[in-house]
Amino acid sequence: MSPIRVAIVDDHPMVAEGIQSILESYDDIEVVASLGNGQEAVDRVEALAPDVMLLDLNMPGLGGLSATEMILERRPETRILILSMHDSPEYISTALSHGARGYVLKDVPTDEIRTAIDAVLGGETYLCTGAKGSLRPRTTDGREPLTTREQTILLRLAQGRSNKEVALLLDISVRTVETHRKNIKRKLGISSTAGLTRYALEHGVLQGTGH
Repeated sequence: MSPIRVAIVDDHPMVAEGIQSILESYDDIEVVASLGNGQEAVDRVEALAPDVMLLDLNMPGLGGLSATEMILERRPETRILILSMHDSPEYISTALSHGARGYVLKDVPTDEIRTAIDAVLGGETYLCTGAKGSLRPRTTDGREPLTTREQTILLRLAQGRSNKEVALLLDISVRTVETHRKNIKRKLGISSTAGLTRYALEHGVLQGTGH
């Protein structure tokens, strides 16, 4: 059995070192990198090929939520486990809606991080004890909110750009754009591109874009 490849992303060196020493005490876990920010994680995820990435939610520059989406665009098979000091349902459900597979508070007992890694690798969603009972937020009209990445893609599509143009602009694959597009349509309950453009106009998404 090859070891579980784990990458740690946290801008606090002491936290990262603490987690690294815990994980390295397990024979079947290999910490492949300890990174200091979200952008670094996005840039290096393909080269590092981690099975699981432990990602801090609040980091300067590219935060954990945006980083999660962008990491999964580049390497969908990596499981993202959010590390956070916040246990509010809003934080947790937002992290899950961005594609994270689990949410662990930074002050959990050490063996719980291991449990969380095993759970997300097994295809489960893992919420640590303090984070349970949290549901996804809904907007006032009952719709699931769009993530920042989805809003960016909605804007480009509403400007009349094709999937291919959006893919080139954002440096992602056409298939990834199509997946986002499907999710946007599902969340908004819209079936056509014209409907997306109309939604963008009505909700001010197109304002201030010089279009």
